[in-house]
Amino acid sequence: MGAIETAAGKKLVLISGRAYPELAENVAAELNAQVLATDARTFASGELYARFNESVRGTDAFVIQSHIAPINENIMEQLVMVDALKRASAKRITVVAPFYPYSRQDKKGRGREPISARLMADLFKAAGADRIMSVDLHAAQIQGFFDGPVDHLFAMPVLLDYFRDKLGDRNDVTVVSPDMGRVRVADVWSDRLNAPLAIIHKRRDPTVANKVSMHEIVGNVEGRWCLMVDDMIDTGGTIAKAAEALVKNGARGVTIAATHPVFSGDAVNNLNADYIDEVVVTDTLPVPANCRFEKLTVLSIAPLLAKAIHQVFHDGSVTSMFEGAA
Repeated sequence: MGAIETAAGKKLVLISGRAYPELAENVAAELNAQVLATDARTFASGELYARFNESVRGTDAFVIQSHIAPINENIMEQLVMVDALKRASAKRITVVAPFYPYSRQDKKGRGREPISARLMADLFKAAGADRIMSVDLHAAQIQGFFDGPVDHLFAMPVLLDYFRDKLGDRNDVTVVSPDMGRVRVADVWSDRLNAPLAIIHKRRDPTVANKVSMHEIVGNVEGRWCLMVDDMIDTGGTIAKAAEALVKNGARGVTIAATHPVFSGDAVNNLNADYIDEVVVTDTLPVPANCRFEKLTVLSIAPLLAKAIHQVFHDGSVTSMFEGAA
């Protein structure tokens, strides 16, 4: 079975959706475990089915799924798996969604809009989830949408380790927040790297998705090497425009650090722009071959997820993993 069992008889099982099984396998390797064999299918009608090939009664089950396109199908598959676990008498079920689905729909910006991030939490709860684990939520208030524990993990330690090694003792670094909503996180980066902070104020057209009309830079970036930090890169258009604004204001170079590589639409072309030197992301989402380019560096998130799962299983403290991180 490959389950982890304690002396007290507790059993941990890892279950993977079909969106990104490689991530689950990497997490399992970190835990010295195996992913539970699952019969998952899509019928000709489009309906989904899942059945576990071994008993899960009394287990502490972690269902890992990466929410990429087709995102709604992948959400439904995870819900079906959670429901199957509940009906098979799993003792505790944790939804592991490294990239929380619909996270950008966390509030009503205008009338008659949904709050889809809350709907996701309600669906997971209705399916039978006891707990949710996710990495770098787009908005911290999403933690309050779920009626149960939410383990909000931060990829910052993974990314920071990479940049500490890369930067060495250079003293010309400025950390840049790409918008006002990420200032708090960028400020922590600034403290950790002992570097000044700059902020890009974006003016958006609320009627056009993924469209920014103007960038204003708060802070001095002239002659500086700019490290712009964000939670995700979708089409890359907004962050590419921000990088262009930094270079036009005298930045010596621009590197992007982000947790979630959504990489939809024309992202690769946007990120390959001359004024971007490097893009560093984690593998919370798979990066297919056609989305990889020379300037891209992908760091493994599996050790972080494995450590958090270990803490939850052994009733340890997930918070202690990130003391002072955010």
